[in-house]
Amino acid sequence: MSGGVWVFVENRDGAISAISREAIGAARVVANDLGQPLTALVFGQNVGGAATAAFDLGADAVLAADDATLAGGRLEALGPLVVKLAQERQPAVILFGASTRGRDLAAWAGADLNTGVVAEAIEIKVDGGTVKATRPVYTGKLLCDTFVKSAPQIITLRSRAFAQAASTGKTGAPEMVSAAVAEDAIPTKIVGFEGKGGKVSLTDASKIVSGGRGVGGPEGFEPLRELAEALGAALGASRATVDAGWIPYEHQVGQTGKTVAPDLYIACGISGAIQHQAGMRSSKVIVAINKDPDAPIFKLARYGIVGDLFKVVPALTEEFKKRLN
Repeated sequence: MSGGVWVFVENRDGAISAISREAIGAARVVANDLGQPLTALVFGQNVGGAATAAFDLGADAVLAADDATLAGGRLEALGPLVVKLAQERQPAVILFGASTRGRDLAAWAGADLNTGVVAEAIEIKVDGGTVKATRPVYTGKLLCDTFVKSAPQIITLRSRAFAQAASTGKTGAPEMVSAAVAEDAIPTKIVGFEGKGGKVSLTDASKIVSGGRGVGGPEGFEPLRELAEALGAALGASRATVDAGWIPYEHQVGQTGKTVAPDLYIACGISGAIQHQAGMRSSKVIVAINKDPDAPIFKLARYGIVGDLFKVVPALTEEFKKRLN
């Protein structure tokens, strides 16, 4: 293989996202095993800080584009630039974090570069010069090893499946490249951003407290919110509660929601339908609280509590407050 290993780096306000820190860490291992250089793609506006951070996290080189058209992360601006650079420089491997943006970009690049894409890898290794990825199939019931025969090999990496890259002290000067598409050729426009201040990101969270139909209604999430606050956790939900209008979609975990892999997942009143399991079965420790001892969620859980969540959850919250404060 030739052309080196590339990793796409999501950034905002000079900071690199957690999922891209994970992607850089995984890409560094792949590059070392292949004996090839690691190049970080840092696109956006005012990207100097992110480019410096990419070197520090282990990149050998940085291709940076600093342009207003790239500021909002629009696919129609980023996709053509990734494709143009890949066509010119022929990388062997391109890795993306499996965020919404990373998934979209990987698909765009795969289509325009006429190559395959392996999605949602939870482990990658080099075997005979080929990068092989392990990914869950059949809603996570099985794992399969797969790879792309054509070049570049494009792989997206599931959030929290890989360790974040650590600081190396490495420095360097990025190679600046130009945007590929002019503003008037981009069909979508960004009119602003609305932040969700004060909340823990579900996809980045190391701890999640999640509620299902057993919470009984919108007010049933209040004890779960209190437990989440005590733990510094994010608040999750099953599809049934979102469909019922009890909680916004941004909290949904599952096949049609977010895929998460926290260190701790507390499932409250969640029966454990296979669609929900698909989004959280990679959690390191699963705690299930349910009145039904035959609920499928108990088959996944390391710890199970058969009982009324409205009695169990407040008791847990009180105990955690004592121990963590």
